[in-house]
Amino acid sequence: MADTQLPEPALAEIRLAAVLHALADPIRLQIAAELARDQGELACQAFDLPVTKSTTTHHFKVLREAGVIRQCRRGTSRMSHLRTADLGTLFPGLLDGILAAHLAEAGRP
Repeated sequence: MADTQLPEPALAEIRLAAVLHALADPIRLQIAAELARDQGELACQAFDLPVTKSTTTHHFKVLREAGVIRQCRRGTSRMSHLRTADLGTLFPGLLDGILAAHLAEAGRP
């Protein structure tokens, strides 16, 4: 069975406001941080999130539609990975800065 790519914006369609909106939510920021740490692709069920399955699905959809992640169906799983190169091309340093700030904030008391 072949992978099926889920709809996402083309590089020229990604907007800064949509990316910032997607990453402003703590759950979506956690998803992005885990994908960045893994530096590959992860199945949606690999994330231990404090929300219901339907809410998790919504968060992944927001990230995908903003152009932050790419998803494909592989068998019964949805595999996700960050569009690091695309975001770096459009907004140099943005994703790295947001993720570094997230890590720094997580380390504060």
